[in-house]
Formats: sequence, structure tokens, C-alpha cells
Amino acid sequence: MIVFEKPKALTDAPLHYCPGCTHGIIHRLVAEAIDELGIEGITVGVAPVGCSVMAYDYFACDMVEAAHGRAPAVATGLKRCMPENIIFTYQGDGDLASIGMAETVHAATRNENITIIFVNNAIYGMTGGQMAPTSLPGQVTQTSPYGRDVTVAGYPIRVSEMLSTLEGPEYIERVAVNNVKNVRNAKKAILKAFKNQVEGKGFSLVEVVSTCPTNWGMTPSQALEWVDTNMIPYYPLGVYKDKTAAAVEAAKEE
Repeated sequence: MIVFEKPKALTDAPLHYCPGCTHGIIHRLVAEAIDELGIEGITVGVAPVGCSVMAYDYFACDMVEAAHGRAPAVATGLKRCMPENIIFTYQGDGDLASIGMAETVHAATRNENITIIFVNNAIYGMTGGQMAPTSLPGQVTQTSPYGRDVTVAGYPIRVSEMLSTLEGPEYIERVAVNNVKNVRNAKKAILKAFKNQVEGKGFSLVEVVSTCPTNWGMTPSQALEWVDTNMIPYYPLGVYKDKTAAAVEAAKEE
């Protein structure tokens, strides 16, 4: 009896990510969702610029490269041209919450029937550790050596909270992958986000609070602890919008 195996939606290519980086965990969860729904043959992933730029090496489904920040726009075009296909984007915080913010907001407000996996590690990873829109107040980065000064750089953007104020999106949830319990919850959220698209419900975004040990200047274990002590308090986990669940609850009250 097989107890544990690599998801079929992942290739055999060795991951290029740094030791302790949680991109590998998230890749596996996405692949597991694709496997469980039996949608690999009709799935197209969109990877823009960032640490995830080489995702085409790791996912066995078709992949499209997008310019920095433009993955939601590319995904929108793909979905409208091929409505029978399942389209997902895999984006980091520097990509989605900075140069790609407009594309994200407008895809969400139109309730485009796509799935976005948003990896938030509070820093620009691939380009060397600069301050990102999600970097925490006081966080030291390559471009904020004395810590993020909110009087100059403003406050971090809470993407899930912001998108949940729009009428369009079907489902917004923030999860983490720094311990077993959180990984399991993240799996449920990612599976739900893909299932929503299969059922034609509309825009789903799962924000995954993640680590970047290399650019945080920490060991992998220290980075996991830093998520608990610093990131999750600023980025609380949970469901921020679920139209279907809200409608069910409203019906029960009536």
C-alpha cells in the first residue's frame, strides 16, 4: 500500500529554491490539489518574474510566462479564450502587491474565474532582499538597513483584507506553511480555491505567509519561528471572504 508519494502534477526536476524556503511546500500543495481534482490535463499555470519564475520546470501542466506583475491579466486572457481550462497564477508579494497590484485588483473586482496563489514572504527574494510592499514596520532589508520607516515608506499592504472589501471576489483566505497544522489548513484552502474555479464560482486568492531565510538572514528554523512571532500577528490567518459560505449562512438565518 502506498502511504506517501510525489504528486503526479510535479515533475522530477530538483527545486532551485534556497534551503528552508517554503516555495517547495506550496508547490506540493498546488500539485496535490491538481491531482485530487483530476485537472492536470486542462490546467495552465502562469508564473511571472520572481523566485517562482522557473515554476515551468516543476509543474507538469502547461505553463505560461508573464511579465513582472502581469500574471492576473495573462490569466484573464487565457481563461476568456479557453473557459473550459483551469487557470492559476503563482505570484510573490513583490510581484503581486507592487507592480502587479492594478492587475490583481481589477481581476478581483471583475470576479474573473481564475485562481491566484499569492506567496507573501515580506521581501523581494529573487533580486536580493529589497523592501517589499509587505515588509513589516521596522524590518531590515537591503533597501531599509535601519528598518522600514513607515513615515517614509508607508505601511505594509494587507492584500487579503484589501481585496475582501471588493464586491467581486468569491473567496479570499490567508494561510501559512510554517508548521504541520498550518500546512494542512493551507492545503484545504488551495484545494477550495481550485474547486471554486472548477465550479465556475469566480475569483479565488489564497495568500500564503512564507519564509525567506536567505534574505531574512536566518536559519530555516529561525525563519519558521519568525513567521509565528512577527508575520502572523501582522497578517492574521483566516478566511477574509467566502461568498458561498456567507450565502449559506444567510439562508439558514432566514
